[in-house]
Amino acid sequence: MTSKPPKQIHLAAHFPGVNNTTVWSDPRAGSHIEFSSFAHFARTAERAKFDFLFLAEGLRLREQDGEIYDLDVVGRPDTFTVLAALAAVTERLGLTGTINSTFNEPYEVARQFASLDHLSGGRSAWNVVTSWDAFTGENFRRGGFLPQQERYSRAREFLATANELFDSWHDDEILADQETGTFLRDAKAGAFVHTGRHFDIHGRFNVPRSPQGRPVVFQAGDSDEGREFAAAEADAIFSRYGTLETGRAFYTDVKSRLAAYGRRPDQLLILPAATFALADTDAEAEELAREIRRQQVSGATALKHLEFVWNRDLSAYDPEGPLPDIDPDTAGAHISQGRAQVRMYRDPTATAREWRELAAAHGWSIRDLVIHTGNRQNFIGSPSTIAGAIDDLVQADACDGFILVPHVTPSGLDDFADKVVPLLQERGVFRTEYEGTTLRDHLGLAHPDTARDERAAS
Repeated sequence: MTSKPPKQIHLAAHFPGVNNTTVWSDPRAGSHIEFSSFAHFARTAERAKFDFLFLAEGLRLREQDGEIYDLDVVGRPDTFTVLAALAAVTERLGLTGTINSTFNEPYEVARQFASLDHLSGGRSAWNVVTSWDAFTGENFRRGGFLPQQERYSRAREFLATANELFDSWHDDEILADQETGTFLRDAKAGAFVHTGRHFDIHGRFNVPRSPQGRPVVFQAGDSDEGREFAAAEADAIFSRYGTLETGRAFYTDVKSRLAAYGRRPDQLLILPAATFALADTDAEAEELAREIRRQQVSGATALKHLEFVWNRDLSAYDPEGPLPDIDPDTAGAHISQGRAQVRMYRDPTATAREWRELAAAHGWSIRDLVIHTGNRQNFIGSPSTIAGAIDDLVQADACDGFILVPHVTPSGLDDFADKVVPLLQERGVFRTEYEGTTLRDHLGLAHPDTARDERAAS
């Protein structure tokens, strides 16, 4: 009996933006705006033969109690500008950008991605996201926000419209016959008409067909609407489930939805984000992980985090002391603006009660509680331990790979590239060289024309 060959692992690198994963106060940390930081990070990822680099994007700085939340990294240069610059200093690495479908328009986004795909030789990818809050909308003329169902309705039509623009050019319109002076074989190239609920546009798309036809499409969303959107439209989905049990459940659920859209399970990749603490030995890595968490959660950060739930000014409390006896304020407007954590705690009173019980049972201070209930490193150990853990999860169909998020940028990926990747290569589960030139090649995804034909045939 022939055994099934091992799955090939997909790895990507996330340059952290506005979050408390990044320890910007670490002496090794560099700028999050200077291009040299992005270039170092991208070159490391390409040296390690990663599939792609991923940039998140925030359209407004977060605030707490009316002031800029400056305890973690603030600021994010324009995504397209950074990715276009990185295209010039890399050759094979995919370039993935998060672009909002709530506060942008299909024509401008399609034009930017088609241009990036040309500039990079077919390495562009689009993480399609929606925006949930009116706070962000204040930065835009239209303002306001959309209810969840409306956001996904707009996102679906946004993506469909962008695809119509990408597909308004084929591969054979440009004749460029110098003898006859004929440039276009088809004078109607780029013509489009879209009439829908959210968009009513017609005209000419002015960027010819790019190397990938369309950018690779990523989606990040755990709701039922988000999973369905990914099954119907995405090439890859970001998952927050990086453990065996929860990962396999998510993997099975999302992949089972594909058949309804005429797609195979291998046409959608599932890639959780993952942090790590890497050291020479497992014991040293455990100590490093504890140190990282203490760096990530200062006393001031712990109090601000508690305010997400309590919705009160807690600056007078001692972060090394007990949790507040007072209950959360569930009546007033929320003091935290633009933070996803606000949505995580849908019943603040119940969360506060649970946290008090945990703190009492373990003798935790406010800071201890936030450290222990917040995000932990997904992978902690020596290079061989981490390589084994990653391989085990992928082979068990808990995911198809990981998007790595180091706690220090831009150098936080260096040790992983030099020490863990070679071990995965020795196992035969990760490439030693790029076999193709486009991001679709790296991810094992068909050209969109081929995928469309396959879907129509099914």
